[in-house]
Amino acid sequence: MITFIGSILLLIAGYFTYGRFVERVFVTDRKRRTPAFSMRDDIDYLPMNTTRNSLIQLLNIAGVGPIFGPILGALYGPVAFIWIVLGCIFAGAVHDYLTGMISIRNHGAHLPQLAGKFLGKVMKHVVNGFAILLLLLVGTVFVTSPATLLANMTSLNLALIIGLIFAYYLVATLLPIDKIIGRIYPYFGALLLFSAAGIGIGLVVTGAPIPELTLENLHPEGAPIFPLLFLTISCGALSGFHATQTPIISRTTENESNGRKIFYGMMITEGVIAMIWAAAAMSLFHGEQSLATVLAAGGPAAVVSEVSVTMLGAVGGTLAVLGVIVLPITSGDTAFRSARMIIADYLKVDQRPLVRRLLIAAPLFVVSAALTQIDFTLLWRYFSWANQTTAVIALWVATMYLVLSRKPHLITSLPATFMTMATFTYIIWEPNMGLGQPMSVSLVVAALGTSLCIALFMKRVRRLSGGIFAVDEPADPLELASSGELSTAR
Repeated sequence: MITFIGSILLLIAGYFTYGRFVERVFVTDRKRRTPAFSMRDDIDYLPMNTTRNSLIQLLNIAGVGPIFGPILGALYGPVAFIWIVLGCIFAGAVHDYLTGMISIRNHGAHLPQLAGKFLGKVMKHVVNGFAILLLLLVGTVFVTSPATLLANMTSLNLALIIGLIFAYYLVATLLPIDKIIGRIYPYFGALLLFSAAGIGIGLVVTGAPIPELTLENLHPEGAPIFPLLFLTISCGALSGFHATQTPIISRTTENESNGRKIFYGMMITEGVIAMIWAAAAMSLFHGEQSLATVLAAGGPAAVVSEVSVTMLGAVGGTLAVLGVIVLPITSGDTAFRSARMIIADYLKVDQRPLVRRLLIAAPLFVVSAALTQIDFTLLWRYFSWANQTTAVIALWVATMYLVLSRKPHLITSLPATFMTMATFTYIIWEPNMGLGQPMSVSLVVAALGTSLCIALFMKRVRRLSGGIFAVDEPADPLELASSGELSTAR
């Protein structure tokens, strides 16, 4: 278990070393008022303490992604550990931290507004569409997956369970964030931590046969590591879904100094969860119930049940599965909430009246209910691509922020370039939902597409560098608006 335990220790060390470095690059301002105070409406903008914000952030971002993704990625072997560790420390946690902090500096803006400001008005519309698509896919995936697990555990009808989950999502989407999400998440969090810790300890106690580090591709069908692994394991390494969730907490953060714990730290925690489930899945490489066999029979949900019962017994295994069920439900509710907020910001609809929140949220649930009829595997493929494409956009937004702020930008520009190449390669090569081109052709076209993106980015840099551009909006827009001192950024 040297590779497994060593990887977890590296993740923890990354928080205290690279996380602190990224924080220093950004340069936090302890005295600056956050949107939780300057734009308080007691619906989406209101101050909450760091512990509560951290727990909500973790449950927001940790859906089935850091469980189902690593389980599917485990088919490639221990090379999955490398991506989880390096991706989480140098890409995912940086992505989450800077998205959250830049949002705080811009009145709690969501990704479409940030993309419009830093990458241009066209990107605002493109990202708005992408974000809504991604959140609908997330909400749908995070309805069907926990519903399936609950149906397997109980005698309840699957359609009934889906209806109950949708009902909870609707209430959580409409009510102020501190009324339901802020109150029940501590209990969900305890179940989540029990589930992850129980499986992790079980792996060590039982001496599970986890393979040691090798760069060999162990996938039974020989699926290419690049780009598939980097899209299969998203949550737990790098996930664009997080860019839609961090602005929720940027609107409730009390002080900028809390950002590293809330945004960077919770991504590292998610990486540890991903490591545990990837290792647990790899422990099924041997024997009659091999990982590939279990996946073929019942998908990632079957692996969760198999591992949980094997490691913790009937009672402990049931509690562990409940913890896995909690993860998607506590991300699905905020996915719809985030979609409601993004649409409201885009259309400039005041969210204080309940009826206006309902008018925006109701159509989202109708569309999502229709999507539940689509095969889960197909939904996951579209989710994976839309997810990582959104991450690419968020990383380029952060890069533009750093460039214009005259701060070191390699911490975001390098992962942005790598993932741009990966997402282009995937959509050109993928035979079922992409263009189905040979890998050699896909790599060449992806390299050209990545080069074009870099060229357009540099053109935007030159344009914004030539005039007055405020990367940060005024700390207190309500006071400054009356005196005509609002930022001229455009």
